[in-house]
Amino acid sequence: MTAGVDTAGFGAALGRRMRERGPLCVGIDPHASLLERWGLPDTPAGVREFSLCTIDALGDYVAAFKPQSAFYERHGAQGIAVLEEVLQTARAAGVPTILDVKRGDIGSTMDAYADAYLEGPLRADALTVSPYLGPASLKKTAYRAASCGRGLFVLALTSNPEGTIVQHAGNGGESVAGTVVTMATRWNRELCPGGIGPIGIVVGATIGDAARRIGIDLSEFPGLILAPGVGAQGAGGRELREVFGACNPRVLASASRSVLAAGPDATRLREAATAMLREIAVVD
Repeated sequence: MTAGVDTAGFGAALGRRMRERGPLCVGIDPHASLLERWGLPDTPAGVREFSLCTIDALGDYVAAFKPQSAFYERHGAQGIAVLEEVLQTARAAGVPTILDVKRGDIGSTMDAYADAYLEGPLRADALTVSPYLGPASLKKTAYRAASCGRGLFVLALTSNPEGTIVQHAGNGGESVAGTVVTMATRWNRELCPGGIGPIGIVVGATIGDAARRIGIDLSEFPGLILAPGVGAQGAGGRELREVFGACNPRVLASASRSVLAAGPDATRLREAATAMLREIAVVD
């Protein structure tokens, strides 16, 4: 069992931690400019120091960490070894991890991704997945995640403007994003009737009224919502309220640069995380 994380139900466990620690997820994104700002080399050793210092400083201040796999993969085998250590360190500290890998495929290929990220050495408590080979292509992985006490966050309405051409498009009277949300809703109700399901969705904090305009009622979704776009990308408490309304208590706000730019000093990192928590709580 993962230390500090109730593997009986990912959604319920993370929801409880959000209530206890606040709804902030810090993305661990060791890209070159942040490494330089911290005075670290753009090497696997620099990535390791950046990541482990972040976990040590903020483990008690966040609901979850979200390592971005790409920034480790770019360093090859040594970078992947660092990512494995990062996930293990967060697990030992009892902090849930959402591995941002955005994988999505069919058949044995998706099974292999599940082997890697749900049960292998690179396992996380949840991972981001792409539904654009058809949302149903993820069903087996969704049920597998639930069976081992883990979760998925399925891309639905992302914060990048390029996504609208696909996500807002019609699908027999329902938008593509609406179909994604409908399917994730169905899985959650089958897996966890009446509770917070293990399958979350990704909805950008900067999308304004887009969900309502294309007919998606997020208040009906029985899972957690990962909301990138907070902090450096411009969203705060007001934007979260505009996008999510009554379902705001189930929203996990994700920030990276706006917190991590305060490093490497641990006290300044904690102050930045605390300030971000205050910002996302603003409702007026």
